[in-house]
Amino acid sequence: MKSMARILVLLIVIASMAAVICAQGATPVLASTESTPGLPQLSPEELVKILQAPGEKPLIFQVGFHVLYVQVHIPGSEYVGPGSDEAGLQLLLKRVALSPKNQFIVLYCGCCPWTHCPNVKPAYEKLRAQGFTNVKVLYIPDNFGTDWVDKGYPVAKGE
Repeated sequence: MKSMARILVLLIVIASMAAVICAQGATPVLASTESTPGLPQLSPEELVKILQAPGEKPLIFQVGFHVLYVQVHIPGSEYVGPGSDEAGLQLLLKRVALSPKNQFIVLYCGCCPWTHCPNVKPAYEKLRAQGFTNVKVLYIPDNFGTDWVDKGYPVAKGE
């Protein structure tokens, strides 16, 4: 229990730092849930149900910052680099290169509030431009700690 508390504190500190960085330098790319047409969203609750149900699971990619992924992430998700960085986008494309274009893919970040996230929209747009038709973004309104970890959803740590 103590290690989970430490992870939560560290995640809150990192998320707060990321929020400050986003607020200072990032142009909001996702103004609100209503103003993002073309970005199909999935709630944390919906994703948890999908992951718990029998059957094929989506590919899940964390397109945020590596330090956040190492601290805590969605089990089964893969880190591919920030969606705001061309190198991260290229890693994402490399990872899905052999996947069918209708592969169910979920992207998430959670570094800062949804309205300031610099990573999800570019990653989504890059996959769509490559012809992927079944891509959804995980709607994380505040940050991954608040909207996933604090709600008791499954987590993994490390690489």
